[in-house]
Amino acid sequence: MSSTAEPAVARFLRLCDEALATGRWRQLLLVSPTEALRTADDTATPSALDADVAPGLQRVMVRPVTLKDRPHLSFLLRYPTRDITKNHTVPEGLAGLQAWLARGAFRNAHLHTPDEEVQLALSKKGKATVRVGRHATVQAAPEDDTSDTANLAGQASEAEAPGAHNRAKHRHLSLARPFLHALGVTDAQGRLIPAMARKWKQINKFVEVFDHALARSRLAGRNDVHVVDFGSGKGYLTFAVHDWLSQQGQHPQVTGVELRQELVALCQNAIAQLGLQGMHYEQGDVRHYHPARLDVMIALHACDVATDYAIHLGIRAGAEIILCSPCCHKEVRPQLLSPHPLRPLLKHGIHQAQEAEMLTDGLRAMLLDAAGYDTQVFEFISLEHTNKNKMILAVKRAQPRTPDEVIAQIHDLKAFYGVQQQCLETLLRQDGLLPA
Repeated sequence: MSSTAEPAVARFLRLCDEALATGRWRQLLLVSPTEALRTADDTATPSALDADVAPGLQRVMVRPVTLKDRPHLSFLLRYPTRDITKNHTVPEGLAGLQAWLARGAFRNAHLHTPDEEVQLALSKKGKATVRVGRHATVQAAPEDDTSDTANLAGQASEAEAPGAHNRAKHRHLSLARPFLHALGVTDAQGRLIPAMARKWKQINKFVEVFDHALARSRLAGRNDVHVVDFGSGKGYLTFAVHDWLSQQGQHPQVTGVELRQELVALCQNAIAQLGLQGMHYEQGDVRHYHPARLDVMIALHACDVATDYAIHLGIRAGAEIILCSPCCHKEVRPQLLSPHPLRPLLKHGIHQAQEAEMLTDGLRAMLLDAAGYDTQVFEFISLEHTNKNKMILAVKRAQPRTPDEVIAQIHDLKAFYGVQQQCLETLLRQDGLLPA
């Protein structure tokens, strides 16, 4: 990096040091990685954080945490399909950040404090500049939802006086809930971290959907609901469901099932730190998982037929509520014919992909209907900043009904599009859970 950039980088790092020393550091967001993140010349100082970097890194979020009574910096590395969390001592973390910024590893860095944002911007020619602005006027960091952040920046904004013109939205959860701080949604004072504004909206929207489903199910009034969340990741929604049920006076049993051991360990550590009862994480795959009891089955962003295996498990286990947000629809698309008069539309790849998605999720909803569930398919708020935002919600009927009509509709749809096989239907027929 040229010498003209050094004062700006030095100033940004000094402001970071001051914010950390005074307890004002809420979150540091590093975005737009450059090639310098992975390749440095022989004169560059190697970063202690470089070992954590893999291809496809999108952004890094850094926040102060206390581990074993010692201050640390927690680095959340966000990739397209996963998050990786690494904790470093403060000296090691700051030294790593200094090395990254000195060699121009990111185009932008945003330091958020309670009252201002400090932005370091690096041009393509290597020129660095620093801007300091109040949160009320500074431009938001990429993907921050400033409209929601303004309303949710603290408990005061959620408790505006009756009749206030800009009354905050009703939220099922409070920002003061301890699990939100443990997962990096809020700071130590219970204030929303700006970069997590969308996640906060997602959490509340999901709890709202879950609340309404529970109220119209046969689980209403029960105080020992068993929930299993497959592919639960870092556990934002898993912890939220447990917290919300516990606040209703229930004694839930909530299990997060996740393939990635590092996320299992992360969430088990958070559960231990918070002293949560009736919640645990374990490593596992929906195809081989056999719960002793399952009242609510959740599977968000299970890829392709993993959603079918999750729905099948829920039906087989007699779940009262099934909540899925499907991701990828690879199975049906190669089978898809272009029947007249749809051929001119489906010759375009994007239309064929949309048709495969609609057909796959439509068949899943109809199969759930045939298996004894009242089913809805609707648009849900995007999760993990993705456009896969469809939700399938199924609530078991109190009274069964003959599925002959819906079975005939499934047959007609498959014949029209030339679909020979659909995973969920195959699994249900193998277990005798679907009439011939």
